[in-house]
Amino acid sequence: MTNPKTTGKVATGHSSDVLKDGRTAKDSKSSAGSALSQADKGSDKKTSSKVAGQASDVLQSASTGEKSKSAAGSALSQKEKSGKK
Repeated sequence: MTNPKTTGKVATGHSSDVLKDGRTAKDSKSSAGSALSQADKGSDKKTSSKVAGQASDVLQSASTGEKSKSAAGSALSQKEKSGKK
């Protein structure tokens, strides 16, 4: 089943910039890669629990830049459902 949520144009651009920046931390790059991989509307990809945890860390960090946080937020919003209520 395709994922109803996809990465928007702004977050896609931010994700690309984060991946190109040599100063960006590993967690930020993981989040950006996940977000970028979900930019296609026909994609059935979702963010894994591991990457969702990394994205959460990126969002909570005071030293993380705006573009990294944008990519992390997009990735986190597309996390796979845990199946628990």
